This record gives sequence, C-alpha cells and structure tokens, in this order.
Amino acid sequence: METSPVAAPRPAAGPYSAVTKRLVHRAREARLAGERAATGPRAEIDASWDRVLRSGVDPGQSTESRLLETDEIEHRRRSSPLGEVMPLLRDGLATIADAVQQIMVVTDDEGRVLWRQGNAAVLRRAKDICLEEGAAWSESTTGTNAIGTALATRAPIQVHSAEHFLRALHTWTCAAAPVRDPRDGSLMGIVDVSGPASTFHPTTLALVGSVAALAESELRNRHLVAIERLRSVAAPILCRLGGRALVVDTHGRLAAVSGMPPVDRLPLPKAMRPGQVWLASLGMCRVEPLPGGWLVRVADGSPDGPPRRVVLDLSRERGLTVRVTGPVSSWSRQLSPRHAELLFALALHREGRTAAELAGDVFGDPTRTVTVRAEISRIRRHLAEVLAHRPYRFGEEVEVEVIQPELPSDLLPRSTAPVVVRTRTAAGAV
Repeated sequence: METSPVAAPRPAAGPYSAVTKRLVHRAREARLAGERAATGPRAEIDASWDRVLRSGVDPGQSTESRLLETDEIEHRRRSSPLGEVMPLLRDGLATIADAVQQIMVVTDDEGRVLWRQGNAAVLRRAKDICLEEGAAWSESTTGTNAIGTALATRAPIQVHSAEHFLRALHTWTCAAAPVRDPRDGSLMGIVDVSGPASTFHPTTLALVGSVAALAESELRNRHLVAIERLRSVAAPILCRLGGRALVVDTHGRLAAVSGMPPVDRLPLPKAMRPGQVWLASLGMCRVEPLPGGWLVRVADGSPDGPPRRVVLDLSRERGLTVRVTGPVSSWSRQLSPRHAELLFALALHREGRTAAELAGDVFGDPTRTVTVRAEISRIRRHLAEVLAHRPYRFGEEVEVEVIQPELPSDLLPRSTAPVVVRTRTAAGAV
C-alpha cells in the first residue's frame, strides 16, 4: 500500500524566530517606504515605529548622542534613588549578564545612562553604539529600543534585531523594564540588559522585570523604615506643640501630624531651608530640621497671601527655574526640560490649554494626553497655588514673566517640542 509523502515541517514563526525576523525586516522596510506589509511587527513595536517616524528620526543615522559631562553624571547618580539599590541590581542582573555575554544598563527617567556593568567584551562593543555613561537612549534620539520604548510606554519590553528602528542596532538585542518610586508611582529610571543578537534568550525580559520589581520592593521597605524612625522622633515633639504642625521626610511624605487633617505628601521646595518658608498648600510656615526630615509649623493668621508673580527663567539651559513670589516671600524651584516646555506653553497661552493641546505643543502628538496629565500632576505638587486646571492654565490673578536667552536659538536648544521650535523660528525671523 502506497503512502502519501509527508510534507516537511515549516519553521516555527515564534516571537523571535528566523522566520519572524525576516517578516519584521520586511515590515520595517515597507513602513519606511510609506507602505504597510501584510504581516506587521508586534503591536508595541508597531506603535513605537509610528512614534519614531513622527519624531523625524532617520533610520540610517548613527546611535551617537552628546554625552553628559562627568560631573553631571555624578550629580544625577547622587540624586537618583536607584543609587540605593545598585548593589541589588548588580547581584540580580550584572553577574548574570556577564555570564551570558550581555551587559546591564541603568538609566534615569530621561533615558540617560548612569550605570553599566557586565561582560567586558560587550562593554567595549557597546561603546561602538554609544551605549555608555551619559548617552541618551530615548526614542526621540535613538529610535525604537528597549530603554527608550520602556520609557515611552512605562512598560517592560524586549526589542530584538530588526525591531530596532536604527539599522545600526540590528545586531543587538535588549530587554528593559521601568522602575517606579513605590511612594508615588513616579518613574525613577529604566533597568536594561543588552547584548549581541546572538545572545538572545526568551527569559531575559522576565528576569529584568523581576529584578526591577525587587528593586521597587527594597525601596518601599527602606522608606517604611525611615518613616517609622522619623515618626518616633516626631511623637514627643508634636505632643508639646500647639497649633497646626506636620513632620515630613525630605521628600515631603507624612510621618506625623497635629491639629490638621493628614495629607499623603506635602509639596516642598527643592532647596528646602530652615526658617520662614512659603509652602504652596499651607501658606507661610516655620520650618525646622529633624533627623531625616522636617518639622513644619503652620503660621496661622499669617499676613502673607497667595503668590502674585511667577518668573519662568529659561535663559540658561542648565539653570531652568521657576520663581514664585507672594506679598512678603518667594521661593524658586529647578525645572526639568520637559516641565520647562509645559510651563512655557502655558505662559504663551494664558487662556489655558487642554491636555490634548499641550500634548500637541510638547510632543507634536495630541493623543499623548496620559503623559501630559501625569507631568502636570507632578508640576502641580509644587505650583498648585498658581496653576489651575480644566483647562490647564496660570491663574488669572498671577503675573507671569518668561526670561528667554539673548539668542533665540538658545531657547531650550535641545528641545524638539513644536511650541519651542515655533518660538525659536519666529524670533529668528524677526
């Protein structure tokens, strides 16, 4: 009895198989040609390619970026809470990465590389793609990559070979996960494992995500221990005081309160100091240092009123600040480039902007309302007295001044926000 020939099995089209790699490469080439292939990449990669194309990144460009100066890297390391858990990250990831010919990379919340460790040969190769301390790895600078895409989506992701937008990265594989501050959910940075594409392993993403969660847990435990220690110091002090008072840690998180409703967090000026201090949510206060925090006594009946003037100083790229002035006191706060862009847009549009309008002003994408709302929420922790919402705007009674650089081209020179680019172009044409 004759039998029919058995067809040879087709190669599996798994998420990172050779078949899938070819399909992703074709889909990418079609997208660059303004077309859509019959079989596209994963949804998260597809969405990232769309963002990168809108931002104008050239797929053939180099991965090089302007590195931060050494003193700036050290400043960011000291300022980052991730510095506290670097021993855990080294034990959990760097040693494993070394063994499998990969490296561990840790960035801040802007995608700037602050630490890297792992296989010595791969560390040398990583310099060829500018994966080194101080380099920028956001999507807007380096296209689709695990660090930048995790930064944009706030979710873990693995990016392999041709899924990278830049051709220069097609011989690499990387897996990254965000690390959030367990106290308020804000992004602290990205943990990443990268290496040659030949070292890809499907469990790498799970490992990176687990270690990132472990780092968050360690930070949460450290915070609880520090708050409990501060609370034990605060209890006898508050018992002797009359009136309204709070004891908070150096980040403004509550340890104890007397004579007023409790709050989860008290917004503090970045340069907190003892003495008379105007706090946006409480008015004039008397502030005294405690081990690990501050005693804040509300000056009931203070003649000081709400802030009347805001000065947004954008004259120096490394000294972006906002200064808030009331009838008898004032305070200032340093700004990140992103917060400077948002406040600049609001200063130009005193009538107010919706989240979609601000997303268009800053990202050129009116759909990025979630990101805008999150960033405005962070700004309002310190500027609640001068910023209104629905729509977002400076209060009508507040005088707003913007100090710009002498040369229009020096206005937030690294910014690609449409509202900034339009202002630079218009001023330069005059």
